[in-house]
Amino acid sequence: MARRRRERSPSEIKLKQPDRSDPTEKTLLQLADERGLFEQAKKREDEIGKKAAPSRIPRPPKYDDDGDDDDDDDEVGLPPGVERVFETLLWSVSLAMLHVTLDVLVQHQYSVDRILWPKIWMRFGQALLVFGLLVYFLHPHAANRGLIPGLTPRYQSALRQAIFWTTSTLAGCYLIHITNTSGYMAVMKQAPPIGCLWVWSVIELDLPWAVLSLAGAGTFLWQKGYSIK
Repeated sequence: MARRRRERSPSEIKLKQPDRSDPTEKTLLQLADERGLFEQAKKREDEIGKKAAPSRIPRPPKYDDDGDDDDDDDEVGLPPGVERVFETLLWSVSLAMLHVTLDVLVQHQYSVDRILWPKIWMRFGQALLVFGLLVYFLHPHAANRGLIPGLTPRYQSALRQAIFWTTSTLAGCYLIHITNTSGYMAVMKQAPPIGCLWVWSVIELDLPWAVLSLAGAGTFLWQKGYSIK
């Protein structure tokens, strides 16, 4: 039978300071340093890093007209003209899909019994073509040299903002007008393209001009006594 150990009270335990003297034998760090383990580990890390890094083929440097090395070509990207085409395609497809959505919503609003999807997709193709041309020439891009050749970029931006502000204000007021005064056939035909043009023009505007355009449409709605219901 094992003998039960007697528990001692805390007052019987003698307190002792830890040994803070330097070690008398070599530490593990010293032994590793003598055997060169740190250098071997660093070489191994470099080898793993070289294997994991993707191989890059050096390209000859390009020089500008002054003969200086052009360092702006470190990152390979698409040409500005190709980027402009892809950006135009993205915008035009998005606006054309918005046209389809508004087209279906307007027909549902007037309780059309049967939605003719072939005609809707035909109007989708027309909207895609029209908005593609508008976005290509009016949307700001590095490859877009401007609306008027020779005009400084500052005035090009101001001219573009003026065009979008005028378009958004007129489109918003006209959409409010036809939805309150015209028959359902006119609304179904004109509301989707005018609505898409209004949305796109507001998006292209800077924030102060966009707020001013929406305020103009709201003022027109209030003065004419129209309703948005």
